[in-house]
Amino acid sequence: MQSVDRALQLVDKAAGAAPDGLSLNQAAEALGVAKSTAFNLLKTLVAHGFLREERPGPRYFLGMSLMRLGDLVGQQLPVGEIARPLLRELTDATGLTSRVAVVDDGCPVFLERVDGPGMVRFHTALGCREAPHASAAGKAILATYDEERVREICEAEGLVPHTRSTITDVESLLVDLEQTRTRGFAIDDEEEAEGVFCIGAAFMDHQSRCLGAISVTGIRAEVPAWRVLHIGELVRRQADRLTREMGGRSAEWPSPSLDARLRRAEVE
Repeated sequence: MQSVDRALQLVDKAAGAAPDGLSLNQAAEALGVAKSTAFNLLKTLVAHGFLREERPGPRYFLGMSLMRLGDLVGQQLPVGEIARPLLRELTDATGLTSRVAVVDDGCPVFLERVDGPGMVRFHTALGCREAPHASAAGKAILATYDEERVREICEAEGLVPHTRSTITDVESLLVDLEQTRTRGFAIDDEEEAEGVFCIGAAFMDHQSRCLGAISVTGIRAEVPAWRVLHIGELVRRQADRLTREMGGRSAEWPSPSLDARLRRAEVE
């Protein structure tokens, strides 16, 4: 078991190494073992494709086997099932309907929903593609792309108006996406449906690509502007947690309980 643990440590060290790779000396020092022991472990990892060796040096880098396995993991992970407990937490903390979507060629497709309490139920069908420019989840996804890709998606999908608040020109949408990147979450302020607001934040896969977004939906008149921003932080935090569950990396945010953060937001 010690050899397995050490081998996994070396893979992790190679992942975080400088651009010129991991050296034998660095490997031995990281494990606290002799160079001969580290060399044998590195040699085994190279043989199985988990690391690759480049000379002179030698220097060690992540191998192609990890790419293959990473793609398989991405295909096998049940996003809806993994996200469900996070959605429940978000709904319990905010009182809003929570959903999770995956990306389909730049558009959100919702897989799972947890309804908020009360009599109001939103018509949020699962399994259907939604407009990326009008929904919070869609804009959160678009914000992870560069301008060229955003323009491609807009041209393909069209910027169809859903309400009088819908953004219908690319330049305005690009400004909105920059604001989304700055605060870490997207806001749909009656852009997809009159009287309804949504807040969404993207989550990433193991290759740091956008896999989808988590969002919450509520009645606009019931939520003051200051609370929208606090809810946005909660949504972003759950999206970051889902990123980590999917093996990705995201920024670390303060981590008191969701209920505590919501109570603090209401006081402020």
